[in-house]
Amino acid sequence: MPALPVRTAHNGFTLPAIGLGTYRLNGEAGAAAIAAGIDAGYRLVDSAFNYENEGTVGRGVADAATDRAEIVVTTKLPGRHHPSDKARTSIEESRFRLGLDATDLHLIHWPNPIQDEYVQAWAALVEAQQRGTVRQIGVSNFLPEHLERLERETGVRPVVNQIELHPYFPQTEQLAYHREHGIITEAWSPIGRARALLEETVIAEVAAAHDISPAQAVLAWHVARESVAIPKASSLEHQKANLAAASVVLDDAEVEAITALGRADGRLFDADPRSHEES
Repeated sequence: MPALPVRTAHNGFTLPAIGLGTYRLNGEAGAAAIAAGIDAGYRLVDSAFNYENEGTVGRGVADAATDRAEIVVTTKLPGRHHPSDKARTSIEESRFRLGLDATDLHLIHWPNPIQDEYVQAWAALVEAQQRGTVRQIGVSNFLPEHLERLERETGVRPVVNQIELHPYFPQTEQLAYHREHGIITEAWSPIGRARALLEETVIAEVAAAHDISPAQAVLAWHVARESVAIPKASSLEHQKANLAAASVVLDDAEVEAITALGRADGRLFDADPRSHEES
C-alpha cells in the first residue's frame, strides 16, 4: 500500500488519514480481522472501553506481523468513569486489557455535560500522560466550549477530537475550529450507517468519475477535507478498498457537491453533545 497522508496536531503528533474502526469486532474472529487489517497497511486502530473489545484489539495488535511501534492504538474513557478515582482506574484497566505498556491515544468518549465531570476525567488523562502510561490524549464528541474549558482549567489542549462526521452531517464549522487550534479531527461512522447515503446521485457520479465504489468516494471526501476517517471493516477486501481510497483525489467541486448533502437533522441518532449522557 502507498503511504497514507498524515494529519498533524498542535504538538507534532500525527495520525494517518484512514484508520480501522473496531466496533463489534470481538473474539478470535475480531482479533484475526484486526491483525489482517494492520498487516494490510492500517496504522491506526480505534477501540473504546464501551465497545467491550479491548482484549480483542490487543490480541489483534499482538498477532499482527507489523512492528508494534508503528501502530497507534486508541481507546476511550466511558462516561461512568469520569470522577478522578474512577478515571485513573479505568485508564489503567484499559491498558491492561489491551496488553500494552502504554496506550498510544486515550480519549474521553463523551463530555456528559449534565454530569459535568469531564474536567476531572481530563485531569486524570493528563496525569496518566505525565506518568507515561498514556502517550497522547484527546476527546470525542466535544464541542468548542468543552474544548476551551479543558484548556482553560488544565492548560492542556487535546490533540484529537473524534466526532460524528459524514456527508449527511459534514460539521464544517467544527472542522474549521479544529484546524485553527491544531486539533486532529477523527470521523466516527464516516460512511454513515444508512444505505441511502451510498445511493445518493452525487456520490454515485463521483464514484463513476474515478472508477471507485461509493464508499471509497465518501472516504476520499474525508481525505480531501483533512479529517481522519475510521471506518469499520472486518473483511480484508473491504479493509484494502478503504485504504486505497486515501489515494483518490477529488476536485473542489466534487467535495462541495458531497458536502451539500448535509442536513439539519443529519445526525445518525439523537446524540447532541450538549445534552447526550453516555453511561
